[in-house]
Amino acid sequence: MKLYKEKDVKLQILKNTKIAVLGYGNQGEAQALCFRDSGLDVIIGLKKGSKSWKKVEKAGFKVFETSEACAKADLIHILIPDEIQPEVFEKEIRKNLRAGKTISFSTGFGIHFGYIKPPKNVDVILFVPFSPGSEVRNFFLEKKGVPAMIGVHQNYSGKAKQKALALAKACGCLRAGVLEGSFKEEAVQNLFGEQVALCGGQTELIKKTFETITEKGYSPEIAYLEVVRQMNLLSRLIREGGIEFMWKKVSNTAEYGGRTRGSRVIDAHVKGNMKKILHEIESGKFAREWMNEKKSKFKKFEKLRKKQRKHKIEQTREKLQKSIEK
Repeated sequence: MKLYKEKDVKLQILKNTKIAVLGYGNQGEAQALCFRDSGLDVIIGLKKGSKSWKKVEKAGFKVFETSEACAKADLIHILIPDEIQPEVFEKEIRKNLRAGKTISFSTGFGIHFGYIKPPKNVDVILFVPFSPGSEVRNFFLEKKGVPAMIGVHQNYSGKAKQKALALAKACGCLRAGVLEGSFKEEAVQNLFGEQVALCGGQTELIKKTFETITEKGYSPEIAYLEVVRQMNLLSRLIREGGIEFMWKKVSNTAEYGGRTRGSRVIDAHVKGNMKKILHEIESGKFAREWMNEKKSKFKKFEKLRKKQRKHKIEQTREKLQKSIEK
């Protein structure tokens, strides 16, 4: 797979392009600021009454309601949540598309699972940084970059790929390297990674570890520091140099215990569960479930949030924040 670097891409293709960034959350703010600092013409589109409106104005951007921003733009970069993208697309974006415009995403969800069906006479591209927005911005300011991927769903202009790569370059991602993939690849792998490892798997592993040790009478405060806090530190080591690099940085005791016991925790049965979850994602079952959750006004979602807030691990965190972690 080709890794695109700085020398492979020029920003010239976006020189006279007005870019409307829709949304000013974690990624929206970071990417918009990087685009502007790279010399691109950027405006922001927000829904009427958005809490971010004043923040955007303070940052020096021209801000418009979503529909007006889309009408003014040549490239519409959609950085609003997956679950509201289809509704916003139909109500605010579609009517403002004309032949040759570009719509861009940082998630493949809506396009791949069929919730967004753009007209055939526009470019449809993907630009996804492999980092939270804050890190995208910080690395950019440090003259570095985070890795990213780009993709093309529709190439009406014949220049869709170059546009996607230019967006990546404007965020500094070519300094690290950019891979090309598909909307399907991004949507499926993103959901799978989040559910079984990054978000779902990691949090459940932490909680089960905490519960197992504290239920035997051991200190919840020490358990929190041993598991939650150090999980972050070890994740940094893995990111810095890989799994083997992490093993070299821990004690021999930790390495031996981890190598001999880790596969007993994450065993073939767990891998089987992962395969079932992957099938749910690939079949579209999870996407339908999530979009139906939106229709129900997130009833199940809010119950899960409330349950976690009451967990002893959260109470321990609050207690420590008032003392040690300050």
